[in-house]
Amino acid sequence: MGNKEYRPTLAQLRTFVTIAENRHFGTAANKLNISQPSLSQALVALETGLGIQLIERSTRKVIVTPTGESLLPYAKATLEAADNFVSRSRGAQGVLSGPLSIGIIPTLAPYILPEFLRLALEAHPHLRPRIVEEQTDHLMQQLRDGQIDIALLAVPTDTSGMVEYELFDERFIVVTSEDHAAAGHDDLTLDVLEDLDLLLLDDGHCLRDQIVDLCRIVHAAPPSTAESATRASSLTTIMQLVVAGLGSTLVPASAIATECTRPGLGLATFDETVIAQRTIGLVCRASSSRAAEYRVLGDYVTQAHRTAVDKGEALLKG
Repeated sequence: MGNKEYRPTLAQLRTFVTIAENRHFGTAANKLNISQPSLSQALVALETGLGIQLIERSTRKVIVTPTGESLLPYAKATLEAADNFVSRSRGAQGVLSGPLSIGIIPTLAPYILPEFLRLALEAHPHLRPRIVEEQTDHLMQQLRDGQIDIALLAVPTDTSGMVEYELFDERFIVVTSEDHAAAGHDDLTLDVLEDLDLLLLDDGHCLRDQIVDLCRIVHAAPPSTAESATRASSLTTIMQLVVAGLGSTLVPASAIATECTRPGLGLATFDETVIAQRTIGLVCRASSSRAAEYRVLGDYVTQAHRTAVDKGEALLKG
């Protein structure tokens, strides 16, 4: 039977949540930066104080008990409330201060991060950003679990419990070999996708899905990963494949200045009446109390994107 006067500490709750999320004591200890004995002691103290078993331990795996599963959302909510309390106190001193975990998709991060971080840190020198680059599904899971505070990715995600703020639309640019018939054109229609041997990112990248959706509009058939021996997890690799003459691709406008300066590449754009783009937004938990601060952060993202696109426009005009 539990102690009726017992009240768990935040450290004990965080121990329980981290073990439950990772299902591994060693991983949980590393994430909390404590030893495994200290981790076990904190969990035992929590379970003893409550008089219930939250985690079932075995030599092979860690199992969250049914009681633990039912209490896990409340433990997460308590930790988030405490974090919000601290955030509010920092907000009284000035917005965007202290630690902030920012998730961002790989097809956006390399192109806006330098300018975005410069703008944010110049305006908020006490901000301590932590950047997590992952695919959309992983970022949304981490956002749900409270492992990151916000995510910058393509919207809408249509995820319950989240709030999405649209930041900007970003058009796609066609990248081919320099001797391709489409290179240099500024009036392409979506029908061109039927004539391109498209090279796409590997499964899990939202950019891949967006390009596939465009292909479906004109009934073009992009290669699936299963059918193609070529697999790439970054736009940098895709560009090298285009240079080698293995195909063509579509990239977001912010990537042009970084990825498309290699000799051997040709650039082309769709006609201005063609909608070939993605929408980038900022996503946070609906329960977060820092929405106003995140909107300020979104302004810096938009400014950084504009800078990257302007650099790419110079290449397109040249």
